[in-house]
Amino acid sequence: MTCASALAPPTAAVPGGRFLMGSEAGRPDERPARLVEVAAFRLGCTPVTNGEYAAAVEARCCPEPRFWATRGFEDPLQPVVGVTWFEAAAFAEWLGQRHGGVWRLPTEAEWERAARGGIEGGATAWGDALPDTEIPTGPLSGPWRVGQGTPNGFGLYDMGTIVHEWCLDVYPGDPPRRASRGGSWRHHVRWSPPSARSSLSPEQRYADYGFRVLREVE
Repeated sequence: MTCASALAPPTAAVPGGRFLMGSEAGRPDERPARLVEVAAFRLGCTPVTNGEYAAAVEARCCPEPRFWATRGFEDPLQPVVGVTWFEAAAFAEWLGQRHGGVWRLPTEAEWERAARGGIEGGATAWGDALPDTEIPTGPLSGPWRVGQGTPNGFGLYDMGTIVHEWCLDVYPGDPPRRASRGGSWRHHVRWSPPSARSSLSPEQRYADYGFRVLREVE
């Protein structure tokens, strides 16, 4: 893999404040809708890409992902996939060591706040409907490139599309899993509402699981 970046992934500012998290019309684990408050933070404008992750691989901070050399997954501008929750968290910590500041995975509340883009109760990250051409149609053999669509109200791309994104939280269960948010290029419906939740065992490596990073605001 080439195209390693010496720069940190670009981020956009997400203002702190209270918002309505969850959905009364969603699945049981999205209910009840409730007011939640988060502090301001900065979130990756897109999911972490292969090109950005390559710098950590070359620094031997993170191992090569499961699908690193698989045809259809090797484009530097595709989201990196096939990383465990632990590897995603290690990449975020490595960014802090390299660039300063506190970097980590977002909590579910932070992710949903960011995905809503300042719109309360929208069915998508852009409001009541997806922007035209936001989601590729037809068969796919891998995730599409990040940042090809329309930014939401906070300047974030691909929120709820392309890949499931690891979050910081533990998802209740026996054994416990880690929470994730967002859609999947592999699914028949390739996007999910801001409130939709998912989860996976943290050691698993799936072809539609990626992540984006959060930088705390001092």
